[in-house]
Amino acid sequence: MVQELASAGTLIFAATLLAALSGVPLLVPRLLSASRGQLLSIVLMLAASGVGLSGAALALVTGRSEVYQCAWTLPFGPAGFGVDPLSAWFLIPIFLITGCAALYARTYWHADQYPHNVRKMTFFFGLMAAGMSAVVLARDGISFLFAWEIMALAAYFLVSTEDEKPEVNEAGTLYMITTHIGTLGLFALFPLLNLMTGSWFFPTAGSLAATSPLAAAIFLLALFGFGMKAGIMPLHIWLPSAHANAPSHVSAVMSGVILKVGVYGVIRTLSFFDTIPLWWGCTVLTLGVVSGVVGVAFAIGQHDLKRLLAYHSIENIGIIFMGLGVALVGQSVGSPAMMLLGMCGALLHVLNHSLFKALLFLGAGSVIHATGTREIDLMGGASRRLPYTALLFGVGAVAICGLPPLNGFVSELLIYLGFFQGIQGAGAAAAATALAAPALALIGGLAVACFVKVYGIVFLGVPRTEKHEARHEAGWQMLAPMLLLAALCIAIGLAPTLVADLLGRTTPTVLPLLASMAGPPLQELVPLTMITLSGVALLALIAVCALWYRRRVALAPRSETVTWGCGYQRPAPRIQYSASSFAELLTSLFAFVLKTRNHLPGKMTGLFPGRSRFYSHVPEAMLEMVYIPALKRLYQRFSGVRRLQGGILQQYVLYSLLTLIVLLVASYQ
Repeated sequence: MVQELASAGTLIFAATLLAALSGVPLLVPRLLSASRGQLLSIVLMLAASGVGLSGAALALVTGRSEVYQCAWTLPFGPAGFGVDPLSAWFLIPIFLITGCAALYARTYWHADQYPHNVRKMTFFFGLMAAGMSAVVLARDGISFLFAWEIMALAAYFLVSTEDEKPEVNEAGTLYMITTHIGTLGLFALFPLLNLMTGSWFFPTAGSLAATSPLAAAIFLLALFGFGMKAGIMPLHIWLPSAHANAPSHVSAVMSGVILKVGVYGVIRTLSFFDTIPLWWGCTVLTLGVVSGVVGVAFAIGQHDLKRLLAYHSIENIGIIFMGLGVALVGQSVGSPAMMLLGMCGALLHVLNHSLFKALLFLGAGSVIHATGTREIDLMGGASRRLPYTALLFGVGAVAICGLPPLNGFVSELLIYLGFFQGIQGAGAAAAATALAAPALALIGGLAVACFVKVYGIVFLGVPRTEKHEARHEAGWQMLAPMLLLAALCIAIGLAPTLVADLLGRTTPTVLPLLASMAGPPLQELVPLTMITLSGVALLALIAVCALWYRRRVALAPRSETVTWGCGYQRPAPRIQYSASSFAELLTSLFAFVLKTRNHLPGKMTGLFPGRSRFYSHVPEAMLEMVYIPALKRLYQRFSGVRRLQGGILQQYVLYSLLTLIVLLVASYQ
């Protein structure tokens, strides 16, 4: 068994190295053309994905853990890396989504069409994949920070791929600032953890008491540092612009995987503690509710297709935090059912969200590739030219809405059942879960409304502008990754028992208390067999209705006209619903949060007034109305401090000398 796990670790480390080297062929232009170098890089990335997935699956099946030490010359002791079921669970989306995105890029970002930036993008894409893998493998604070910084810098260069565009530069700058602010929190977290344990190595799960002020500080720093990367509200300000301006396959990886690395950091940190106080769980649960509800509300008001999907990432990170909050509340009140349902729901939604969100971003990239725009109001009727993309995007839309028989329904059902277990208790735990359950239902309803808007405006009706009419379907290199992700969404939705055993092995890694508590297994708490039977019956019913409808249409007389005529004698594309008109009722309900800005038409005069236009947009309220004004005030207050930065070399040497003196005095005392 130990040899099997060593083989799993060897496979994963080899996959990480392959991913890091996958972009190197494009750095040698004299040996390979850009097109051939890109093809070789894709082959290496696909090999890394296959090897990494094999290692992660082997580690999950065995359920064993192993830690490896690597001596280096840094003064912090040896580096630690390891593989356990929790790491393996997060490695699955890391290697799966990066492999799919690499193949997708062969057509979407072909070297012949983007010769000026394909080398940079391909190199940093592989480096980012390796950095994410190294983060979840790290077992000491120093190695973790090294891997974290590699991942963050590589992601910055990917977001800034089209750096000739001002909006892309702004998005990259905002990402770089916020990610390093979050890293500052981690620079405080790991020394405090070292102070608590006496070592840079991560403590074993459940070995630390959570009742001290030092533990509370570590918890809050983890929420800040890792929450910034995960995009939890109100730390999400970098996410919409970065996801919108990055290439679509990069957006798929950032939304599907990088956000989950932040979630991994929170879960790994929480796993160190035992006897977690109730306020920890309530805090995480509250952050999840706020992110879920407000995130989907902002998504409804978006006109940019990729920005809309980015806000849905914030919503789903909120759902993951809701499941994590249920598990922590259950640990505080001693409920093994809440712990198991909440943690399994959170972990399963980590995997599910990586699948359907990557599918949606790749589908959006296919639409953008065919229409040349991200603006929803300029699209329309895309399903006629993009039938496969429309079908696969529809699968992702149903999955993200949490509807059966797809995978999003299963993970949200686990969290619902965790809420119901909490409601049966008493006190603050029952009140918190009772309030969170309807919030999750509201999130699901708003998500359905949002994707009805998206799918109807983008794929149905007629093209709204001739310039942005969909011209062509995506090639097989773009469709194959989407088909794989859609198939996995269906497979988990129809057969959740496939992942139930793996979740059962992963959860005790996070909550070792579960192993000592006599609680029922997941299969007894959730009707997994009934989910499968109901899903198959629902698919059969849909198939029967589709065949009946197709036969009836074939026998009916045919006539050609535009859709959504609305009774007009001369219907035109501009009569169709727009993103603003469809969402107006819902955005008005959340106007106190969204701060929607309406741009009214000018005054119309005369018998034949000129063309006029009304439009609205939802600003980045938290960034534009909270963070930027606060930073401006801070800048003004501390303007005098800038005098210390005089540009004089001797002055900087003096600062260094004074710092060394202070450190020597502090260490002597």
